[in-house]
Amino acid sequence: MERTSGTAPAPSGTQAIDRAAELLRLVVESAHPRTFTSLVAETGLAKSTASRLLQALERHHLLRRDQDGAFRAGPVLTQYALRGDITDTLVDLAQPTLERLGETTGETITLAVPRAGSVITIAQVDSSFLLSATSWIGLDLPTHCTSSGKVFYAYGRLALPDGDLPAQTEHSATSAAELAREFPEIRRRGYAVARDELEIGLVAVAAPVFASDEVVIASIAVTGPTARLDRRRTAEVGALLAAETRSLSALLGHHP
Repeated sequence: MERTSGTAPAPSGTQAIDRAAELLRLVVESAHPRTFTSLVAETGLAKSTASRLLQALERHHLLRRDQDGAFRAGPVLTQYALRGDITDTLVDLAQPTLERLGETTGETITLAVPRAGSVITIAQVDSSFLLSATSWIGLDLPTHCTSSGKVFYAYGRLALPDGDLPAQTEHSATSAAELAREFPEIRRRGYAVARDELEIGLVAVAAPVFASDEVVIASIAVTGPTARLDRRRTAEVGALLAAETRSLSALLGHHP
């Protein structure tokens, strides 16, 4: 591979495929979005070559850029992940839990999984209230401002992002250190809370779903407005949610 940052001739044939595949693999396997500079440094490709290949992957929706210009898995890979057999099995197993929580709380219930440094919602039970009638499936959200994202960070399924974090509201964490201060409490009580962090007036509570090997494979979240989920009600919902996800985890072979 070229070791220069100057202009290089465009690769062709299998060489171009190999290089594009390597860029795609590095982005998908990373726990956080990859910058152009980091990809060039790791592959040794010339900047011009890397730029052409990344643009091609982006045109075909295999990669996409976030608001900071870093590369993440694109919608084609997200669609593939959403229809995988493992995902289908997880949704089938979790559906009774989601419906039970929906009936008990009346709020929106979602099931999410970590994918390529992001959180993807793969199933939802809608709220019985008109307020909160939102579909979270397929939305690209800033992970650090969501309760499910906090769960995956706290249990090591997502790597903490580098640098400053964009603030969605005045209550959003703006650094990895600030975010990490919540992790001991999340692990102690068994659920995470995001209050007014993604949007003012919105509360989300999420709890982890474990597999038999102690790995957190998913999270279930209860989302609603602050008018209904005050701090006392949030604690009640969090305790209920943690109990339900422990039962679901037991079905998956997790017995702490």
